[in-house]
Amino acid sequence: MDMSQTDQRMEGWLYLVRSNRIGLQYSRKRYFVLEGHLLKSFKSVPVSNNEDPVRSAIIDSCIRVTDNGRESIQRKVFFIFTLYNTSNHNDQLKLGASSPEEAARWIHSFQEVALKGGPDLGDNFVDCSNNIWQSFSIHARRLAGSSRRSRINSIDWSLCSSTQTDAVTSDVIAPSPWTIFGCQNGLRLFKEAKDRDSHGKWDDHPAIMAVGVVDGTSEAIFQTLMSLGPSRSEWDFCFYKGNVVEHLDGHTDIIHKQLYSDWLPWGMKRRDLLLRRYWRREDDGTYVILYHSVFHKKCPPQKGYVRACLKSGGYVISPVNQGKQSVVKHMLAIDWKFWKSYLQTSSARSMTIKMLGRVAALRELFRAKLGNYSSSEFSSGELRRNFRLHQNEGDGEADVPTLTGNERTKENIAEEVEKSPSEHASLISLNDASDEFFDVPEPPYSDQSETDWTPDFGSEMYSQFELQDTHHPKLSTAAGFVKRLHDLAVQKRGYVDLQEMAREDNMSCYYGSTLPKDSTCNLACSWTASDPSTFLIRGKNYLEDNKKVKAKGTLMQMVAADWLRSDKREDDLGGRPGSIVQKYAAQGGREFFFIVNIQVPGSTTYSLALYYMMNSPVEDAPLLESFIKGDDAYRNSRFKLIPYISKGSWIVKQSVGKKACLIGQALEINYFHGKNYLELGIDIGSSTVARGVVSLVLGYLNNLVIEMAFLIQANTPEELPEYLLGTCRLNHLDASKSVLAKPS
Repeated sequence: MDMSQTDQRMEGWLYLVRSNRIGLQYSRKRYFVLEGHLLKSFKSVPVSNNEDPVRSAIIDSCIRVTDNGRESIQRKVFFIFTLYNTSNHNDQLKLGASSPEEAARWIHSFQEVALKGGPDLGDNFVDCSNNIWQSFSIHARRLAGSSRRSRINSIDWSLCSSTQTDAVTSDVIAPSPWTIFGCQNGLRLFKEAKDRDSHGKWDDHPAIMAVGVVDGTSEAIFQTLMSLGPSRSEWDFCFYKGNVVEHLDGHTDIIHKQLYSDWLPWGMKRRDLLLRRYWRREDDGTYVILYHSVFHKKCPPQKGYVRACLKSGGYVISPVNQGKQSVVKHMLAIDWKFWKSYLQTSSARSMTIKMLGRVAALRELFRAKLGNYSSSEFSSGELRRNFRLHQNEGDGEADVPTLTGNERTKENIAEEVEKSPSEHASLISLNDASDEFFDVPEPPYSDQSETDWTPDFGSEMYSQFELQDTHHPKLSTAAGFVKRLHDLAVQKRGYVDLQEMAREDNMSCYYGSTLPKDSTCNLACSWTASDPSTFLIRGKNYLEDNKKVKAKGTLMQMVAADWLRSDKREDDLGGRPGSIVQKYAAQGGREFFFIVNIQVPGSTTYSLALYYMMNSPVEDAPLLESFIKGDDAYRNSRFKLIPYISKGSWIVKQSVGKKACLIGQALEINYFHGKNYLELGIDIGSSTVARGVVSLVLGYLNNLVIEMAFLIQANTPEELPEYLLGTCRLNHLDASKSVLAKPS
């Protein structure tokens, strides 16, 4: 693999991804070196450390990175991520890696460097040969010095990295909803226990899961499962053919699968599935692929097929044995649409179990692949190349025009670069337009296109979607994204179209009172505090033993919640007249409020605001005081959320997870500080991955019980043990009961 990583240096081949004047994307291969805070770009592998780069940029606390997912560019599959400047969103750099593992390592490295604050440029800074970059370097040196002087809180990164992956796989103590009922063909079979308190009829078709171990890397298995080409017939005995109907973003698409009939009961018509497919990669190398049925006008019911309904389903691929093997979990809750009800119970269960047997077939496929090698030791790159040879057969290939010869030259030279760099600008100049005709020759095997994934639509629609997928979309773009998802939602038992719901516009809006409290959890669309002992936090000796302990309580008390909607993002709720925060301020009390405002953009923007209050002085909690007085970079490196779906569909539980995450690394947080409050405006629209998860959660919202805990990460022995700021439990939220926000 053409890539290396040490504690101080990261280097390897990446692809600059750009769009020309007519909206078509193309890529340019460059060798990147990230050393310290300096990102350097070369056209070939540098022969010495003193070699001048073609371009370079400074990565400081103003630079953020977002995961754009999987995209096909000129019939080549890339895993895209975007670097951007928080002080100027026009200053950005879109890069592509040839595998999800490479993309993940680069993203992690950029996040680590950015969180370490401003660079110490000093005399060791490598001057660039380009005059423009020399002038920027001088300016950046000046900015870095002022940044260090203004920073109130420094972060001791030598003690503990905030992005380390904890040993445990979950930060929530919860009973398993699965019960084993059998073992078949080397797979353990589980059934999901019924939820007595569930709303709706999800138990009509209970979920069944198969678990097995496959001798392959999680990345290679993920690539195999995502393929819809003829090579899928090597392991998927149910699959006849399939294609991508619409590409929504790098993590989400709509796919159509037609199934063979020879494995179905005698006399049963062939089935097909129209699915919304979402995927993501976890920090530990686990891949999650989730499916559920939707309706799409481009793919109506097919003649000769009965369309089955997948209520919930997908795969979880977790690496074990140092990544050489993977535990594969395959889950299905499916309505096969029998025309005779008395056939449903026995036949449906039997068919679902048979379909889950594909995990055993996948296991045998990878065993056969291993048999092609003289040794069982192989690299993920070798296996990936092996699979690409099989995946080049293609399916549903889009007729995406490519630019060659004179046509490419004219279009690319005339490409418009309208973005003006900010005073921190460093990324946009790495898009070296003047050098685009002097490229590195590509190996004949390493970058073969995975044409079986190419979306099934023309160039006009393709460019439309690709241009929309940016790190921080405008509200109009995010609105279109959410509206497309909601237009697909016609499976009313669990996937609800928010745009069609009735509104309760006559309810008054007094900030801090729009969502009622119900400690019994019997009232729909209500809130209460969660049991703190449900969540695990870092113990006193965490830096030595890496152990987490049950939380014993919370620093603050949850006192109110808002469930709002608007045609724009609603910020600084705590500072608005008449809010609960201002009422306490007017009384002259010393109560301090901590407000978490989760903002979901779209044609309708939803805001879930949670209000926490403490009566004791802030000075009594040094870590909280540091967080309140610290700068945005410090806050982004410390604020954590632990999510937990305690009741709801498997697909939503799996999409949300139960692992603590540093919100400021993945999403943009806008901070609003008043005399007696600090408000965090968490912009869900700033991340493609987060938008995909939240759009899925919104669809099932009134069937869910959502629990969350908030805390400030402790990184030093003096700060440990951690403590929870507060918790919440949201009971069956209903979008139709959101309250219209007052104009600010």
